Amino acid sequence: MTAERDGDEGAASAPDVEINLAINRPHSARMYDYFLGGVTNFAPDREAAAQALSVFPQARHAARANRAFMRRATRALARSGITQFLDIGTGIPTSPNLHEVAQGVEPGSRVVYADNDPIVLTHAQALLRSAPEGRTAYVQADVREPAAVLEAVRETGVLDFTRPIALSLVALLHFVPDGAHEITETFKDALKARGSALVISHLTPEYSPEETERICQVYAVAGNPVRARTPGEFAGFFADWDLLDPGVVSTPRWRPEPGDEVFTDAEAACLGAVAVRP
Repeated sequence: MTAERDGDEGAASAPDVEINLAINRPHSARMYDYFLGGVTNFAPDREAAAQALSVFPQARHAARANRAFMRRATRALARSGITQFLDIGTGIPTSPNLHEVAQGVEPGSRVVYADNDPIVLTHAQALLRSAPEGRTAYVQADVREPAAVLEAVRETGVLDFTRPIALSLVALLHFVPDGAHEITETFKDALKARGSALVISHLTPEYSPEETERICQVYAVAGNPVRARTPGEFAGFFADWDLLDPGVVSTPRWRPEPGDEVFTDAEAACLGAVAVRP
């Protein structure tokens, strides 16, 4: 399922299909929206989020630190010359979205978003407000099926896989308890152009192990299994690619910029890193 458009001022629209929003059970993307102060969430999402906050009070800080990391990483890669981005696990649109950041540096940037929450499709218009020089698209797809994701992305025609592409997997892979490294390698294998990039942030037990274990239990009860990973496990996602400075660090320590909110490692609770294909 795909929605896309070239950069213009016309209205973007999602396909005219019946969508099952599954609002009777919590979804991690809508819980994340709640932590960010959004309004696209429902009673089951808010109830599960409240339970998460009761055992992991820094959840709102972690969400904001993750979002800021995405913006800085995207900006850094756009400034380095990358003009193509694939954002998997997009979540509910929260401005500035990735394409707004990238096109703020290079208006001709092209971005494809992918997510498995059907409610994101209903908000695809916000993800398709491209700069006139650029292009954006949205595909309904699940990271746990990387071959299907890649096929759907290729069908949009927005990204040229013979040129560098930056893959963003921000706050996503901890929702893939098993096979996350193999999935990531599948995506890396598809990004064959030298200079392609990989951006990942991930929940870790490194800074507050007891609270992290408790929030993993809350998400599991809510039907969203989570696996926190150690710095060593996290670094494995970037195998054979070159990490950019400062390497593997907590999300707020990755190239902080003036005016950023200040978070401690424990508040962020996540590792972040960016690497490029040599």
